[in-house]
Amino acid sequence: MQNRPVLIHSTNHLLSDLELRLSDESIKIETWFRKQWHEYQVPFTTSVDIRNAGYKMAVIDTNLFPAGFNNIHPAQIPLAHLAVQHYWEQYMPQCEKIILIPESHSRNLHYFHSLWVLFSILIKAGFEVRIASIDPTVTEAKTIAIENIGELRIYPLERTGKSVHISDFKPCAIILNNDLSEGIPEILKDVSQAIYPPLALGWATRLKSEHFMHYQTVCHAFANLLLMDPWFFNPLFRSCGEINFMEREGEDCLVQHVDFLLAAIQQKYDEYQIKDAPFVIVKADAGTYGMGIMTVRNIDEVRTMNRKARTRMAVGKGRKPITSVLVQEGVYSHEIMAHNKAIAEPVVYMLGQCVVGGFYRLHAGRANDENLNSPGMYFEPIPFSGPCNNPILNDTSSDSRRLYAYSVLARVALLASAYEWKQATR
Repeated sequence: MQNRPVLIHSTNHLLSDLELRLSDESIKIETWFRKQWHEYQVPFTTSVDIRNAGYKMAVIDTNLFPAGFNNIHPAQIPLAHLAVQHYWEQYMPQCEKIILIPESHSRNLHYFHSLWVLFSILIKAGFEVRIASIDPTVTEAKTIAIENIGELRIYPLERTGKSVHISDFKPCAIILNNDLSEGIPEILKDVSQAIYPPLALGWATRLKSEHFMHYQTVCHAFANLLLMDPWFFNPLFRSCGEINFMEREGEDCLVQHVDFLLAAIQQKYDEYQIKDAPFVIVKADAGTYGMGIMTVRNIDEVRTMNRKARTRMAVGKGRKPITSVLVQEGVYSHEIMAHNKAIAEPVVYMLGQCVVGGFYRLHAGRANDENLNSPGMYFEPIPFSGPCNNPILNDTSSDSRRLYAYSVLARVALLASAYEWKQATR
């Protein structure tokens, strides 16, 4: 396949066995997923970051407010239209009008390109859609031009009683593409319309550690279905509560968790005769945009952090202080782009329970144990062939098996997000 990263790790028989097992058990897997979707409501938009070590393939992050729709291959967009129709017919069949709420304060034209693609998908699925900002400084409609694409019209969101609207445009539902890192705005509190996802799943209140607790639960159930070790899908993790990197508060807690995880990872490496050196990723327990993330290979790296490193870890998106962190098993990325040796990780996109494509995040300036979501990254569409949820339908090649494995892991993470949804709306 063109622009397909190559798996270079020599110890890949474990992964080959995993991919073969998933493809051989695809009917059992799809039956299991179908039963879960009857029981749990899933978010409307989800993207999932996956790392492929050549012996382990695991989800490392799940985003419910994804940008990057512009990086999906255009051939997959018609599938996205069908996925949108299926979602709303399942959960809100009478819905006709939707307000889409974007990020505030963004000047990133790549973000607006992604927003334009999502807006267009909704329109072509048969909905009336408007884009409305919750930024209080937006007091009149504005137009964002997107070169060679078109333009977006963004209106100020209004509220009357418990209903939000744009002039006389009154939506049935509100879709958030704003992750609420800056808090839940008053204009959205206690509104009568349905909000997707619920406000409680924004980064004002959501924690990655809670998501991965649910992900761990789903992984164990999924692994039991296939009689496999859940470690092959599940990154080990711990959480560290009150921490202040600048004041060096909570450092002992962080050191203890890092030390524990490094030992636990080494134990699994020994069990499966893996020669790589264990490492962990310390990341902000809330928030996105690749901020507040560091790679740690031994506890001395925590104790000897310099001021620059502490400053980088002290705040996240919107200069929000980082007061708690997720300490997560590091998963190597042993997929590289052949022509420039860029490290690659797949990012899978879903609308409802349907995989609608995705892309490889690539970085030629980062090592295979580092965060790739950083300046210098670039993207290549994932070359899904045929239906994304089952690309092995007419193709039993190793490439197709791997893409199917990615679609399976993404939906395992989606189910974990559905668990979050149920807990948040009790």
